[in-house]
Amino acid sequence: MTTPQLTKNQSLVFDALTESVGPLSAYGILDRLRDHGFRAPLQVYRALDKLVELGLVHRLESINSFVVCAHPQQDCCHHGTVAFAICNKCGQVSEFHDHAIDHRLADWAKGQRFKAEKTTIEIRGLCSECA
Repeated sequence: MTTPQLTKNQSLVFDALTESVGPLSAYGILDRLRDHGFRAPLQVYRALDKLVELGLVHRLESINSFVVCAHPQQDCCHHGTVAFAICNKCGQVSEFHDHAIDHRLADWAKGQRFKAEKTTIEIRGLCSECA
């Protein structure tokens, strides 16, 4: 995947997420970027919306935060399920993909005549370091 041309705000938001050791909420990003002229959450949300659309960033629904895609070159957002293991203690997020899960979910959707548009799995628990 070729990295698209990003606006200044998109680049700043992407860099803040890249430099973070864990997921960040939109307000966490805003706090980090105030010195760069960010004043309103809308600036962050607009940049995040585009970064998610481009597949460079993922939204973690269960913790209302964002992370940089672990493998954007594989176009993970368009080939199936995106899955995350989220540690409840340290906040570490591991992104992974499993074709067997993809096939099971696709078979179920087909059997139900359900057209899935997006599938995200978030597993919450303890990572190996915290367990």
